[in-house]
Amino acid sequence: MTPTTFSIYSAYMISMTGLAFHRTHLLSALICLEGMMLSLYVGLTTWCIQTDSMLLTVSPMTLLTLSACEAGTGLAILVATTRTHGSDLMQNMNLLQC
Repeated sequence: MTPTTFSIYSAYMISMTGLAFHRTHLLSALICLEGMMLSLYVGLTTWCIQTDSMLLTVSPMTLLTLSACEAGTGLAILVATTRTHGSDLMQNMNLLQC
């Protein structure tokens, strides 16, 4: 395993463990999800560069676009939840309370 792939895998795993253990606030969960998407983007871009394939260059841009949409949706949910519930604690968000 090269140092590049090791750093990409470790960044993904650190973000995943952060998502698993720091689930008290919605903002921390969103930051962990963004870290996971960033490591996937870097890994996919590195793979496309190593294979020298021009057909695969669309994949990292599609992933980056979906990541931006996910971030925008997550921030909109964060603002809406903070306005209605008064905080961004994950334990306050229950779909049955609507």
